[in-house]
Amino acid sequence: MTKLEVKNLKNEKVKDLSLDKNIWDIEVNEVVLKKAIRLQLDSLRQGTAKTKTRSEVSGGGKKPWKQKETGRARQGSIRAPHWRGGGIAMGVQPRNYTFKINKKERVLALKSALVDKINSKALLVVDTLEIKDTKTSTVKELIKTLNLNGKVLFVTSDDAANLYLATRNLGYAYTVMAEEINPLDLVNADVVVVEEKALEKIEEVLK
Repeated sequence: MTKLEVKNLKNEKVKDLSLDKNIWDIEVNEVVLKKAIRLQLDSLRQGTAKTKTRSEVSGGGKKPWKQKETGRARQGSIRAPHWRGGGIAMGVQPRNYTFKINKKERVLALKSALVDKINSKALLVVDTLEIKDTKTSTVKELIKTLNLNGKVLFVTSDDAANLYLATRNLGYAYTVMAEEINPLDLVNADVVVVEEKALEKIEEVLK
């Protein structure tokens, strides 16, 4: 069974935490993880790209010249795709990029993302993420105290209003609740700081 140190906000060890081996002692499934991330990224695409076909371009109702005896190639409309200003042949049309994956794949992807963070020693468990105020400087000092580098993802057990407000102006620190955790956010973060109660909620869902 995997064990992690639980620290306080002063970067002092508080205790050891035992983790559920059915969740944390698995092999990272990169295929499913990549699929889940692509699902999230594709869901953010608007899919509104549009080109006009020859039926949608204005003009071109009249045949440009008669069919025969002109010495030129026959033409039906000046709005055909090969004409300047004509419609686009096989151009992009509005579409929905989203697709579905089953529940087991979603769970496996989230487990894989979490296990990958533990394997790379990029997951830190703290006893609480409650801070005294909403100042950005408070979070900066916290990050410095915990020796965190790069993009930091804070995972809380509740709304943690102070932490959320303090991190929203930082481009390298983000706050999400345990219920909102997802593979894309985990992979994008260089370090994940999880509140102990939040980790318990995550394990409860992934069992």
